[in-house]
Amino acid sequence: MLNVPKPVADLIAEFEKLPGIGPKSAARLVYYLIHAPKEFADSLSSAVTNLKEKTVICKTCWNIAESDPCSIDDDPNRDKSKIMVVEEPLDVLAFEKSRSYNGLYHVLHGSISPLHNINPEDLHIRELLPRLQSGEVKEVVLATNPNMEGDATAMYIQRLISPLGISVTRIARGLSIGSDIEYADEMTLSKAIEGRSEF
Repeated sequence: MLNVPKPVADLIAEFEKLPGIGPKSAARLVYYLIHAPKEFADSLSSAVTNLKEKTVICKTCWNIAESDPCSIDDDPNRDKSKIMVVEEPLDVLAFEKSRSYNGLYHVLHGSISPLHNINPEDLHIRELLPRLQSGEVKEVVLATNPNMEGDATAMYIQRLISPLGISVTRIARGLSIGSDIEYADEMTLSKAIEGRSEF
């Protein structure tokens, strides 16, 4: 960048790597940090460091957590007869905020997308199957995004699970086609869970 100090240009470049942050937003954030108190910059730096050092991926449900197993899988009050399959950890957060679901989760970390070279083996689909062997799980709720990739992923999982004799449901279409679960409001998610149907 012309006439911009190297530390400023470097941080702008790093912010631009974040999803949804373009050059102007990145520059605004950096110039905000320049004028912010040093304590704020220290606190932000510490939070980013803690994020990387103090979070893990739960090897049961593949959600982001502070411990393995995570607090959801470890909670004796959760309904262990249901597992909701979602694409991303942000989807878990959205359903938890809605307070309309009390079962367990399974996070795929994406969806099947041949256009982007994402195949079933690139996701945490196979890790779901051992969780269904105990006989405790009676229902798998497919809560993938209502778009082509989400539907393809749901159909793939449904074909894998159907021979096991476990009920497979799909959340209702209260969500707009092509939308992402993480951006839906709590009421829409509640209605989507209530209106789920056999898949």
